[in-house]
Amino acid sequence: MEFISQPWPWYVAGPLIALIMLSLLLSGKRFGLSSNLRSMCAIMGAGKHCEFFDFNWKAQSWNLVFVVGLMAGGLIASQWMDVDSVHISQETIAELKEMGVSNPGQSIVPSELFSWDNLLTIKGLIVVVSGGFLVGFGARYAGGCTSGHAISGLSDLQLPSLIAVIGFFIGGLAITYFVTPFLLNL
Repeated sequence: MEFISQPWPWYVAGPLIALIMLSLLLSGKRFGLSSNLRSMCAIMGAGKHCEFFDFNWKAQSWNLVFVVGLMAGGLIASQWMDVDSVHISQETIAELKEMGVSNPGQSIVPSELFSWDNLLTIKGLIVVVSGGFLVGFGARYAGGCTSGHAISGLSDLQLPSLIAVIGFFIGGLAITYFVTPFLLNL
């Protein structure tokens, strides 16, 4: 059964995101994945050990619907969408092959970095633990995550969100061009 074979085009998904953000702004609610993670930690009792998680998470329980949507979207995409390959340019394929990626574009992420076999190595554990720490620290230090700043903060015309998004792009480009080739060659 083939439900959807391609991602939604930008002219459908973009306006839907805009409508959702407009409704959130008008209702005075904030959006972001790190907010959901904070709520889940508070639900599990982390507020007893850390003041940051000691807040009224029930007031933000609407935000947890987003987490359910992420899981449902992932399930739908994995079951009914053609996500086995990624369409990338021939130049990018050649560059990735030079870095040691055996089949660039044949899967969503390169198995040389993202596979169970690689995760269970010292290098894989260091990458996951240090990456998780950096993402958690960065989201806390920046006052939100990429989705919160790039979607919600920019929609609300907040200068700190613009600065954070510029920093995210600079960091992403730096990792792409300097760190990823190093990790692939370890």
